[in-house]
Amino acid sequence: MASSAEAAAAMAAAPSASGRRSMSWGSSISQSFRQAEADDPFGRAASQQGHDDDEENLRWAALEKLPTYDRMRRGVIRTALLHHDGGGDGGGAAAAAKDGRMELVDIQKLAAGNLGRALLDRVFQDDSERFLRRLRDRIDMVGIELPTIEVRYEQLSIQAEVFVGSRALPTLTNAATNVLQGLIGRFGSSNKRTINILQDVSGIIKPSRMTLLLGPPSSGKSTLMRALTGKLDKNLKVSGDITYCGHTFSEFYPERTSAYVSQYDLHNAEMTVRETLDFSGRCLGIGARYDMLAELARRERNAGIKPDPEIDAFMKATAVQGHKTNITTDVTLKALGLDICADIIIGDEMIRGISGGQKKRVTTGEMLTGPARALFMDEISTGLDSSSTFEIVKYIGHLVHVMNETVMISLLQPPPETYNLFDDIILLSEGYIVYHGPRENILEFFENAGFRCPERKGIADFLQEVTSKKDQQQYWYHDQERYRYVSVPEFAQRFKSFHVGQKMQKEMQIPYDKSSTHPAALTTTKYGLSSWESLRAVMSREWLLMKRNSFIYIFKVTQLIILAFMSMTVFLRTKMPSGTISDGTKFLGALTFSLITILFNGFAELQLTIKKLPVFYKHRDFLFFPAWTFGVANILLKVPVSLVEAAVWVVLTYYVMGFAPSAGR
Repeated sequence: MASSAEAAAAMAAAPSASGRRSMSWGSSISQSFRQAEADDPFGRAASQQGHDDDEENLRWAALEKLPTYDRMRRGVIRTALLHHDGGGDGGGAAAAAKDGRMELVDIQKLAAGNLGRALLDRVFQDDSERFLRRLRDRIDMVGIELPTIEVRYEQLSIQAEVFVGSRALPTLTNAATNVLQGLIGRFGSSNKRTINILQDVSGIIKPSRMTLLLGPPSSGKSTLMRALTGKLDKNLKVSGDITYCGHTFSEFYPERTSAYVSQYDLHNAEMTVRETLDFSGRCLGIGARYDMLAELARRERNAGIKPDPEIDAFMKATAVQGHKTNITTDVTLKALGLDICADIIIGDEMIRGISGGQKKRVTTGEMLTGPARALFMDEISTGLDSSSTFEIVKYIGHLVHVMNETVMISLLQPPPETYNLFDDIILLSEGYIVYHGPRENILEFFENAGFRCPERKGIADFLQEVTSKKDQQQYWYHDQERYRYVSVPEFAQRFKSFHVGQKMQKEMQIPYDKSSTHPAALTTTKYGLSSWESLRAVMSREWLLMKRNSFIYIFKVTQLIILAFMSMTVFLRTKMPSGTISDGTKFLGALTFSLITILFNGFAELQLTIKKLPVFYKHRDFLFFPAWTFGVANILLKVPVSLVEAAVWVVLTYYVMGFAPSAGR
C-alpha cells in the first residue's frame, strides 16, 4: 500500500514537475523575446513607423473620400503640431518629428496663428532652397506647368521736359509762374529743357534667370524699372514698346502682374512689421494659387499619388482667403530675417521702431507677399550690411531658379559674393545700355574694348567706373597702344557687334508666341479684392491706426472738456437776454467761440491724415485698393468721432451759457 501510494505520488508529482518545466521554458522564451526587442531598437522603431504609416494612410484615405471643396479645406498633419504653444523656438517641429500620429484638421486653423507658424517651422527648417524644391517637386510630379513671364523692351526712349537752375526750385514765385506758363504753353512754346533719360534701349528680361541692373547714379536705372512696371510719371515722353509675353500694357494690368520695390521706405509708423505685410498680402490677393492647387489635387487623385502631408497642408493654407493674416506672411518674415522683429512697430522720426535696414526689408517683403511673378527691385541694399544683402538675394535667387520667376534687381555696389549670385547683367550708363547678357561674358566684352578688371578689384565696382571719363584710364591694359577715351555711346555701339549683343538682336527679331502664354501669367483684374472686401480691409487698418493713436483722441476730448469749463465761466448765466442788439452780440460771441474751438480741435486729425498720404499714394498706384475706399473708410470712422466731440461740447456748455432750453431751439 505504501509503495503504491508512493508510486501514485511520484506519478502525480511527475506532471507537476513537467508543468513547471514548461512554464519556466515559456517564461524564458518570453524573456528572450523581450531582451531581443530591447537589444534591437531599430526593430521597434520600424514597427512604430509602420504603425504611423498605416495611420497616415487611413487619414489620407478619409481625406480622399471628401468632395473637392471640402478636401481643399482639410489637411493631414502630425498631432504634436496641434498642441504647439507658438513659442517660436522650433519646439513644435521637434515634437512633431518624435510624435508620428496624424490627424485630419481644418485648414482654416493653419492659415494663421501659432499653428500655422509651427507648420512653417516644420516644413521650412531654415533651408529656403530645400523648402521651395519640395514645393516644386510636388508640382512637377503631376506635370503642371508654372506660369512664366518674359519682359521685352524695344527701342525704348524716355524724355523729360524740366526747368533747370533756380527756376526749378519749389518756391511760391516759381509755383505761380509755372501755373501761368502752363496756360501760356498751350498756345506757345515754354522755356523748359529736354532731358534724355533713356535713349533707344532694347533687351529681354528672361524667366528663371537673375538679372542685375548696374550703373552709376543718374544713369536711368529707376526710370527703366518704372517703365517696365507701368509706373512712369504721365508727364514723361515715352516712345518704344514694352511687352509681357508678347502682350502690351493695354491687355492686362502691369501694376499687379509685376511688383516694383521702391528705394523709398513708405510705411505706417504705428503698424507692426507683421501687420504691414498682412495688409499687403490681403490686398494683393492670392492670385491663381487656389486654382492651381485644385488642379494639382485633381491630377494627384487621378494618378493615385499621395503627396507629402505637410507640404499639402502648407500649400492649402497659402490659398486661404478672407483672413486678416496668412501663412505667406510668415514665410516672407522668415526668409527676410524679419521674424525677430515681426511684432515691433515700424516707427519713424518721432516713434521708436525697427532699424533702417529692417525697414528696407519690410519694403521688399511688402511686395513679395503678393502673387506677382515678375519682381523689379530698386536699390534694395540701401542700409543693409553685406551679409543681409547676400541672404536676401540668395532667397530671391531660389525663387527664380526653382519657381521660374522673373527678377531684375538694381544694386549700387554689390559685394563679390552677391554679384556671383546673378545670371545676367545689365550695365546702364547715361541712358544707354552698355551690356546686357550673361555674367560670364561681360569681362570679355570690356577686354575686347581694351579694359581689364584688376585681380583685387571687385567686378561690380569695375563696371561702375569703367564708363566714367574720370576713372576709365586706370583700367586700360594695352601698353603698346595709346589710351583713348571710349564714350558710353561708343560702348553701346560696340555691344551691338559683340557676339552676346548679336544673339540678343536675333532673339528680339523673333516675336513671342502669345498663344503659349500661361493663363495665370498675366493679371487681367484691376484689384485683388472685391470692392466690399477692399473697404473692409481699409477700414480694419484705419481702425487699428485709430487705436494706436488713441492718446490723441483722448487728449482731444480732455482738451475740449477743459475749454468747455472755461467757456462756462466766461458766459455763465441761467438765461441769455435777447431783447437788444447788444444781447445778440453775446449770442454771436458764444457761438463763434464754440465754432472756433471745435474747428481747432480737429487740426490734430488733419495732421494724422496728411501723414498717411504718402503711404496712400503708394498703395493707390500699386492697385492695393480703389482710392474711394480710403476716403469712405475715414468718413465712416472719423465723422462719428467729430460728432461725439461736438456733442460733449454742447452738453457741457449749452444750458450753462443760457441758450434757449426749449427742444425746438
